[in-house]
Amino acid sequence: MSAPDGADGAVLELPGVADTEALGERLAAGLGAGDLVVLSGPLGAGKTALVRGLARGLGVSGPVTSPTFVIAREHRAGPRGVPLVHVDAYRLGMAADVAAELDDLDLDTELADAVVAVEWGEGVAERLSARHLLVRLHRRPDDVRTATVTRVGAGPDEVFGGSVHGGDGAAHP
Repeated sequence: MSAPDGADGAVLELPGVADTEALGERLAAGLGAGDLVVLSGPLGAGKTALVRGLARGLGVSGPVTSPTFVIAREHRAGPRGVPLVHVDAYRLGMAADVAAELDDLDLDTELADAVVAVEWGEGVAERLSARHLLVRLHRRPDDVRTATVTRVGAGPDEVFGGSVHGGDGAAHP
């Protein structure tokens, strides 16, 4: 599992949707089957846009939209051979027993064979894997999004895989 060089804990500026998708695409370059990406942030922060970028980077087939009402959607493997499971855990947070609902989705089984990206996942999805990428997205009043990418449980030899931002702190495709 890897993510952009120098991005571990750094705040990246994402001026537009294309920048958010580009960040997802760069993150995908370092992901493989068994990797978990936990996304957090308020409505409109760019969680689904980042997953669209992950999907593009993984080369999965089909359009990527928020799985709000179906909770989880699997996108078939593309040329890299790694499927993407896209989960929206927002409704799980409303359940009396979030852990049981998460278990019912059987995502731990999916995780072995796919990249699993969980929107609204912070505080919910970490139980799937102690080793994951945590991406916190925010939307500033000027409509610029920011992302903080943090490796959780990664070993010291696991480094981020390619530069995503220049010296100005903005994400660059």
